[in-house]
Amino acid sequence: MKDEKQRLRLIYGDEAVENLKRSKVLIAGLGGVGSYAAEAITRSFIDNIVLIDFDVYDITNLNRQLHSSLTKIGMSKAENIRDNIYSINKDANVTVIIEKLTEENIHNIVTKDIDFVIDAIDDIKAKVGLIEYCLSNGINIISCMGTGKKTHPEMLQISDIKKTSVCPLAKKLRYELKKRNIYNLPVVFSKEDIIRSEVSSPVGSTPFVPATAGLMLASYVVNKIVKK
Repeated sequence: MKDEKQRLRLIYGDEAVENLKRSKVLIAGLGGVGSYAAEAITRSFIDNIVLIDFDVYDITNLNRQLHSSLTKIGMSKAENIRDNIYSINKDANVTVIIEKLTEENIHNIVTKDIDFVIDAIDDIKAKVGLIEYCLSNGINIISCMGTGKKTHPEMLQISDIKKTSVCPLAKKLRYELKKRNIYNLPVVFSKEDIIRSEVSSPVGSTPFVPATAGLMLASYVVNKIVKK
């Protein structure tokens, strides 16, 4: 019988698809990376999803952020993606948190019933705090490194933070995590050299590198849940 999970069952099997349905995934950051991760998690029919992002769409998001459009400028990213999830999965249970994640509020936001956290935030302090909290509380997490100033999605890979190179964000993160005795963390990172520019901010970005990173984050989570 045809239904929305038919093609997933053909890949993973009935039991694995039920495991996905029961799982709970938190996505922190819903920009160019996180929006695509949220889409793939949604289309894997994981019912329980937590979305965290304090930001609204602006005109510069149109080149890379899924669901951004001229009609959505000024709207909440988290609320917009929540509405999209409900348009795909009738059984979805979505929690929206329109708040900036900080070291101080992480313990109130990241509950211990979460099966996996996808870290797609840029702020290094919040990133470190989120990683440390998750690892200290036995919550699975995968983090995305920098996707700006890059043009080749085929140079992205899933690896351990200790094996990263080239990426300036990964270098900063390794340094901060080492101070906290954290040496292992699954990450998506690119081995492509960054494109140098005289302008340091804002960071240039393409439609395809962040999107590919987001899909890779989601694939890691789904395959870990079904143990493939």
